[in-house]
This record gives sequence, C-alpha cells and structure tokens, in this order.
Amino acid sequence: MNNLATKPYQITRIPAFSDNYLWLVDNGQKALTVDPGDAAPIIAQLEEKNLTLEYILTTHHHPDHTGGVDELIERYQPIVVGPDSQYIPQVTRVVKDGEEIELLGLSLQVIAVPGHTLDHIAYFIDAPNPFGYPVLFSGDTLFAGGCGRVFEGTFQQMRGSLDKLKQLPDDTRIHCAHEYTQANINFALAVEPDNLSLQKRAEDVAVLRKAGIPTVPSELAIEKETNPFLRYDQAPIIQIAQQRENKKNLNEDDVFSSIRQWKDNF
Repeated sequence: MNNLATKPYQITRIPAFSDNYLWLVDNGQKALTVDPGDAAPIIAQLEEKNLTLEYILTTHHHPDHTGGVDELIERYQPIVVGPDSQYIPQVTRVVKDGEEIELLGLSLQVIAVPGHTLDHIAYFIDAPNPFGYPVLFSGDTLFAGGCGRVFEGTFQQMRGSLDKLKQLPDDTRIHCAHEYTQANINFALAVEPDNLSLQKRAEDVAVLRKAGIPTVPSELAIEKETNPFLRYDQAPIIQIAQQRENKKNLNEDDVFSSIRQWKDNF
C-alpha cells in the first residue's frame, strides 16, 4: 500500500464540446486517455504536464468518444484498447467482458455493458489503488443521476448492464462522459418526488451548476439512492411505472423500459 500511495497518480477531467468529459489518467510520466472525442484538449494536457500518451481506452463507437483517436495515434502511437467493434477499427488491443488488463501499473477490469450501443464496455479499477477509492469509467451507460439512451440494444440489455454496475462497491466513483446531471435529476424528481435523498441532491447539484462546477464524478452510493435507473426494483418506481403503463405485476425490465421511455420524451 505504501508504494501505491507514493505514486503521483492523477485523474484529470477534461471538458470538451458542449457537455462532454474526456478523461486522462497519468502516473506523473505516462498517461492513458478514456474516450478522447477531441484530440486538442488531450494534447494540451499532455504537453502541460509533460506526459507521454501510452494508451487510448474506448468505451463505444460514437464520434464524441472516438473523434480524436486518429490524431492522437498519429502524434503519439499509443496502444488503442477497446471492444471488438467494426466501428472502431483503430483498436489494437481488443478486450472482452471479465478481462483484467494491466496499464500504467493499474489493474482494470473490463465490463460489457450493452444497451446504449451493442459494443459498449466500461473499465473498473478496484481498490486498493493509488487513488484511494474504486474508479469506474462508464462512458454513456451510467450517468450521474441517469443513464444513456438505448440506441442499439434492448431495454432488457441496458437494465442488465446497469445491474452489473450496481454491484460494484458503494464508494466507487463514477467517471461518466457527460455533464447531464441537472437534467437527469430534474427527471428523477418527476419519477420519485418524495425521495428525500434526491431532493437534497437536487439542491446540491443546483448550487454546483450555478457556480459552473462539475458534478462528475459521482459516487455509486448516492446513485443507488437517487438514480431512477438503478432503482427499478424500488416500490415508488414500480408504482409509477404501473400507473404509466396502466398495468400491474410489471417485471424489472418492464419497469425500467417504462421509465427509460418516459425520459426519452421528458
């Protein structure tokens, strides 16, 4: 543990486009980046910190997550890690569900999370690690207060993917790819208006966003208390889904599907 604690590891959140977050992880000399939709802000951080880019990690194929890959390859020749996807031909190291990979002295577990896209994966760094807490790079699957739209998969797949992430340690910090939290929390309040933890979170998020402060990363414990897409098995969520569908005895996939489709049109 002492050796871990002395290494100057850092996770840097890099804003891009209107609401994306790109991620840079470094050990003081070498770095990896997660979902570099834009190369320019990554390059700026690497140059500012005098870092060498060793790896690019992709979670899925959407352009706001892969748009900077080619430029970073041309400049740094990193190894590109990602899913087996025809849409990300730059991947040179294909990883699969359950695989553990060692990068920059960190052990990352690959978790398949189809739903938003069929090729979507997440990366989990368990504790103990140099950061002092478990770390998840969730791409567009789990957001602070919400989840990604279901574009390619099924609602059943997306619920199953979120259920996998729900099993991670409560102190896992969720490094998602977008600043969608305030809109997500506004929807969550429509779903579960009597949730006291959610009411408090809404107040906290409003203060942060008014000050221009990011709300990401979030912590899994608060997601489990306030995120309706992790709470599809809780009585208030089930009840409102039943009301919306005018049906009783909905299963978990039915509940999740009802809430997710509501959010699509909220």
